[in-house]
Amino acid sequence: MLNSPDPKEKTMFGQELILNLYDCNLETISSGEKIKEFVVELCDKVIHMKRYGEALIPHFGHENPITSGYSLVQLIETSNVSAHFSEYKKSVYLNIFSCAWYDVEKTIAYCKKFFGAGRVESHLLKRE
Repeated sequence: MLNSPDPKEKTMFGQELILNLYDCNLETISSGEKIKEFVVELCDKVIHMKRYGEALIPHFGHENPITSGYSLVQLIETSNVSAHFSEYKKSVYLNIFSCAWYDVEKTIAYCKKFFGAGRVESHLLKRE
């Protein structure tokens, strides 16, 4: 994995952080502008990844309140950031995959604080 401080991870392909953030601030997860602010700051200041193009942040799934909400796709030079925002469940379902190392604990703390999450579930996949 690129830039990993752990020599054992140098031959790995990458890591994917999967976050389920619950009891989030409804105003924040219902705002396309706030979601854009989140992904720019996440990439530029938290995981330090170069964004490739603009983020796609459509609001769709309106036929059912469970599926209605914003989705996010941001390509980064080392892979992507993707998420779905459920206004109905006040939850964020986020995936951050990169073949370059980033600080997972710092990333979790940033996401929890930004969205005002009451509870966070995290899973880290190491890709060999």
